[in-house]
Amino acid sequence: MRAIQVSEFGGPEQMRLVDLPDPVPGPGQVLVDVERAGINNADTHQVEDSYVTSPTLPFVPGGEVAGRTADGRRVVAFTTGGYAEKALAYAPVTFPVPEGVDVGEALALLVQGITAWHLLKTCTHMRPGESVVVHAAAGGVGTLSVQLAKLWGAGRVIATASSEEKRQLALSLGADVAIGYDHPDGLAAALVAANHGNNVDIVLEMVGGSVFDRSLQALAPFGRLAFFGVAGREQPKTVDPRSLLRHSSAIIGFWMMHCFQRPQEMLAEPLAELFGLVQQGKLKPIVGATYPLGDAPQAHRDLRSRGTVGKLLLDTTR
Repeated sequence: MRAIQVSEFGGPEQMRLVDLPDPVPGPGQVLVDVERAGINNADTHQVEDSYVTSPTLPFVPGGEVAGRTADGRRVVAFTTGGYAEKALAYAPVTFPVPEGVDVGEALALLVQGITAWHLLKTCTHMRPGESVVVHAAAGGVGTLSVQLAKLWGAGRVIATASSEEKRQLALSLGADVAIGYDHPDGLAAALVAANHGNNVDIVLEMVGGSVFDRSLQALAPFGRLAFFGVAGREQPKTVDPRSLLRHSSAIIGFWMMHCFQRPQEMLAEPLAELFGLVQQGKLKPIVGATYPLGDAPQAHRDLRSRGTVGKLLLDTTR
């Protein structure tokens, strides 16, 4: 089978299109003929060895796929080695795709959708009427978080994005206001101004660096910042715990791997709810660019540049 393999850590140039033996399922595993593989920020960090865990070289990147099982079922699945024509997945993390949801939408919901669900429900416990800041609002998690926050009764959704085109997308998805990161008075002041002069209740943050630092400053008493990535590659400053006391604020990290400890409750049930919302026309996953398998390095360059929108996919049939 064709697959993308990484033999040395580094940038996108370390990914090579190679031929590998077809994987053979073991006990409890399912073999998926992959139609699309999802591309995530976590994949770019794994390639350069800056992720939460370090993979063993050589490896095939990719943590999610959509395709068909040997008995013809249409599924999405969490996996390792997803940038390939075939991939193995364990049955508890392989989910049927219902009618009315295409493979691109299903992949947009698997990682990004479940992440958005947990950021709002599990991590920040969003309550109706609260203000929610969604950073990187035109990305995979961002586009879904904007919609879900509005659907679940947020009082005001404030989107941030790096271009006017992205900000317009966030507004079209239901954001009440969309701003850039380069406000002349600073990001913290811009977030407060966007919330009618009030500090904000919730921030969903995955950019890192100064965006994290300024967002923390903009939190209201008992405000919550959910941190789930460092797409900008710039690490935030060290947080003085006394500042959390001073403002009664909270920082919550989210790493999806912990959801695998309770896959039915933490993965299957949120995903089923998200699929239902798509079928009802209440949620619109945004599928961005789709690249041929061999163009995985370019897909990573585009994602790292933060110039993309929605969910990025690899077409393993090309």
